[in-house]
Amino acid sequence: MLSYQHIYHAGNLADMHKHALLAVALDYMTRKDKPLSYVETHAGRGLYHLDAAEAVKTGEAEAGLGRALGAGWFGATHPLARVLERVRAREGAAAYPGSPVIAGELLRPGDAMHLAELHPKEGAALERAVARYGAVVHRQDGFEMAQSILPPTPRRGMALIDPSYEIKAEYDRLPGIVGQLHRKWNVGVIALWYPILSDARHKDMVKALLARDLPGLLHHEVRFPPAREGHRMVGSGMVVVNAPWGLEAEAARLTKLFAAL
Repeated sequence: MLSYQHIYHAGNLADMHKHALLAVALDYMTRKDKPLSYVETHAGRGLYHLDAAEAVKTGEAEAGLGRALGAGWFGATHPLARVLERVRAREGAAAYPGSPVIAGELLRPGDAMHLAELHPKEGAALERAVARYGAVVHRQDGFEMAQSILPPTPRRGMALIDPSYEIKAEYDRLPGIVGQLHRKWNVGVIALWYPILSDARHKDMVKALLARDLPGLLHHEVRFPPAREGHRMVGSGMVVVNAPWGLEAEAARLTKLFAAL
């Protein structure tokens, strides 16, 4: 499906959850003096401006990033806060980095980035947003891209799977896809993000994933009020295979922050 555009949802509470965990994972992984690869299957445009009409229309950024910054969720030393500060100094006060730009800001020279985006306009914007990082943008299906390049070079690294979930069948496919990617790349950190909707359609997918007994598994969910009346997303979830050290502590910290909403 090519209709989904994240600008309507950028900086929402689900992004606070997903991007905090992503930033902490990459921050830890880049401390070791060994190169790594970052792979993302559904990258979006990479950089968002929260004063755009689409973002203002939904109000999700104000309910998410606006609330998080106002409540001091991320201190100056948190890797997400460091990335946000650098990106806003360069792109303006309304800029918000998507996961490709967060990764690009945290990776080092010698690290590799492979990003997939099938939507023509989003893909073009992504290429502009990540050109400074030397990322390779693949204009193809993200799952096909991951299957074709894993295990990557460098072999050490992380993959983020973050599809739109516009098609219910994606929930059925994902446990098998994660299992396949892990078999191809058993040392890789593989992170799957999913929305928690009011109909709880994620439950069978998560149950199937956890039944696979994948190594170093971190499963974390947070709940939050709907961004507006009738909005179906009421939470955010992540399943991480081979979770890096420190991610469990960040998950516990986020649990407390979201519980206070």
